[in-house]
Amino acid sequence: MTENQKELVKKTIPVLREHGVLLTSHFYNRMFEHNPELKHVFNMGNQKNKKQQTALAMTVLAYAEHIEDPGVLLPVIDSIGHKHTSLDIRRDHYPIVGKHLIASIKEVLGDDASDELLEAWTVAYQQLAELMAGHEQDIYDQKTIRKGGWAGWRSFVVQRKIKESEEITSFYLYPSDGGAVSDFIPGQYLSVRLFLPELNLLQPRQYSISSSPNGMYYRISVKREAGSQHPDGMISNRLHQFIQEGDIVEVSAPAGNFVLDVNSDHPKVFISGGVGQTPLMSMLEKLISNDNAAGVPITWIHGCRSEAVHAFKDRLEELANLDCLKKHIFYDIPGKDGADFHSGWVDLSMIKEDVLMPESDFYICGPAPFISKHYQFLLQNGVSKKHIHFEEFGPASLQLN
Repeated sequence: MTENQKELVKKTIPVLREHGVLLTSHFYNRMFEHNPELKHVFNMGNQKNKKQQTALAMTVLAYAEHIEDPGVLLPVIDSIGHKHTSLDIRRDHYPIVGKHLIASIKEVLGDDASDELLEAWTVAYQQLAELMAGHEQDIYDQKTIRKGGWAGWRSFVVQRKIKESEEITSFYLYPSDGGAVSDFIPGQYLSVRLFLPELNLLQPRQYSISSSPNGMYYRISVKREAGSQHPDGMISNRLHQFIQEGDIVEVSAPAGNFVLDVNSDHPKVFISGGVGQTPLMSMLEKLISNDNAAGVPITWIHGCRSEAVHAFKDRLEELANLDCLKKHIFYDIPGKDGADFHSGWVDLSMIKEDVLMPESDFYICGPAPFISKHYQFLLQNGVSKKHIHFEEFGPASLQLN
């Protein structure tokens, strides 16, 4: 890009801050009108709740703000790249997106969209697209070279369907071709794709792997969104109500960069809300399956509405005799008695001694307000940002690091 083009892009920053979601909403509407086949690729639930539009607006704004040095965005690009590869988004999709993004800038800005500005954003987009497509190809390559690895969609059989609580059911997925499945880093997710008759669309959804790596199967543990006819809940409801043992589902290879640092011997503190415990359960199972030879202290903190909706509580009871593991369970509705159980929402200040261990690695997963609350508590109590890892389900809206 020329210096003049960079300055033109930077001049759009105030507009992107104030009207970014308007622009990206127009973009998605335009793209789906002209390329309806992409509705099979994108999560239409996130279109309805505006999460995808917001996430894209934040990304475009961040790119404009760092147009002088886009390399600083590599952590964000890596996270997006994992999501894109889990949806089988390819280099061929980028020209389509670019065409509709530039057209949307022209249509939304009207007379303020000069030819020079549109040319600057065209060059900027091409630069970003090349950066992202190249990184995503590296991720695809990493997936395929692993034993049992693959790119794109692969058929899996639901061999077991286990009810974990009143709301959460686990699905044990084995490859229908009888082959191996690639290992993954605990914390990663799969995309599962089903056909939704209500929308007449194939729809993908991401679900964290809740088991430790084993080379034979993946386990996902899915919360049922009771009574939801919103696209957000249609796939989870279909899995719960219609997918039975022996059925086939399409699955993409493990992805995601919210992962356990398997080389760290620091104490581990896992903090989850609701179904947010699923990636952390994979991390815990990995640590336990290694027999925790180094005796790394583990603190498990989980909050949910009640004992009835608490998934994996029996597994945690099995692990209760491990010297390395301490657990604290918070129920909104008072349930079991004992030092490990607390009434109300998760409150880290109540259990500081088990939380604020020196040099601990913290992993937080749950709704955005849940993550923000505990992230700020840890910072206020002297924990370095580099030791705090978090994942927000769905398109990213948090900017904490």
